[in-house]
Amino acid sequence: MSEDVVVAPEPPSPVGAVYVQPSAERALRPGERIARLFNLNETRPYVLQRLTERTYWFQAGHYATTFFVGDEGVLTFDPLHERTERLLTAISSVTDLPIKTIVYSHDHRDHIGEAGVIMKAMAERGESVEIVTSQATAEKQLWRRSKLPGPDKVLAWPQASFTFEDLHLELHGFERAAHCDDSSAYLLVEEKVLHAADHSNPDELPFWKFSANENFLYFEANLRQTEQLDWVYENGGHGNVGYKEERAFYYEYIRDLTEAVDFAMGRITFDTARAELAGRPYLNNHTAFHTTWTRMVADAAVDTMRAKYGPFYGFEYGTWSNAEQIVWARFAYGSWD
Repeated sequence: MSEDVVVAPEPPSPVGAVYVQPSAERALRPGERIARLFNLNETRPYVLQRLTERTYWFQAGHYATTFFVGDEGVLTFDPLHERTERLLTAISSVTDLPIKTIVYSHDHRDHIGEAGVIMKAMAERGESVEIVTSQATAEKQLWRRSKLPGPDKVLAWPQASFTFEDLHLELHGFERAAHCDDSSAYLLVEEKVLHAADHSNPDELPFWKFSANENFLYFEANLRQTEQLDWVYENGGHGNVGYKEERAFYYEYIRDLTEAVDFAMGRITFDTARAELAGRPYLNNHTAFHTTWTRMVADAAVDTMRAKYGPFYGFEYGTWSNAEQIVWARFAYGSWD
């Protein structure tokens, strides 16, 4: 990354955000977002924003995590793959205290792949690190024989709590999870901060496959579950700092895209896909009909959405994959209204 990287103009905020320059000293006022965040990710090693007196929001290469500075040590979530050296630099810029606890939000390598980097750095200081996971994450790591450092503390699934110094933290797991089967949200109770990696993408359209979801069917229900919790700031793992006002925009987008998919499915049939493929050489399998039909329906839905959502961040690169997830959910389950 360098300062001469050419990047596009900032797209409009879907929620009329108030933007400020990032600061590791000034706590973010509720409703404020970080200005020109895409550009900052492309031109700086990392972005660090103070959320409260003790909690910080960190992002590098468009991946975000959260850390809390206590009286005796630091608790951090998700040691991000290929970004944790930068996270250590960011933490050391605001405190000399050692990292005492790492919390895994879910068992995806891109979010928790470098716990060992933190453990090695702390070992060099003569410090040990406790790893906390949910029961769902611990069992998943055992099942797949994960090579990542395992947990020292396992939290009951799907609801549990623990303390770090005088901070209370709550685990809120999703029994029917959209992102992956051990996906969860953690509430820093006194800080009113929600860390929910790959849950939402604040101040922008939902990222590819609605934040890389494995199952769209449960997505809105997961959002509504965390909306009921008592938080002010959200770290969704990607995107900007989030607030509850985001959810109304997300629900509207989901509704509009679902309607666009339904309309396209009513006009584009498997026979339409067969006609599209007619006469092509080497057509010897029915998978071609499924994939072609899905693409045609998704493309038509995206075209319908472009007038309203086209200017927003990620529309041309993410909406087609969101549409495809809805196409297959509708194909499999029909209407759920």
